[in-house]
Amino acid sequence: MPKAYWVANATVTDPDAYQRYREANATAFAKYGAKFLVRGGAQSDKEGTPAPRTVVIEFKDLATAEACYNSPEYQDAKALRDGASTANLVIVEGYDP
Repeated sequence: MPKAYWVANATVTDPDAYQRYREANATAFAKYGAKFLVRGGAQSDKEGTPAPRTVVIEFKDLATAEACYNSPEYQDAKALRDGASTANLVIVEGYDP
């Protein structure tokens, strides 16, 4: 069964509030076994207009990635993020040859 990933691009508009989101989302991510692969590191934009912050989070499978996003724990954290940033987020199933 292939792994799944959250891939997000965000523009942080309120760093203090965004930090509260980061602290709050830890509960959901621990519960669903999330593993950060990319968390806002340096990036080199090549095509299009990406946001300045990119995050990639790995989950054991698509069902787990979806369950984490829809969980009350993550939705509570997301409420903190909504006023602190703008974001695009996709949940994508990985490739398993």
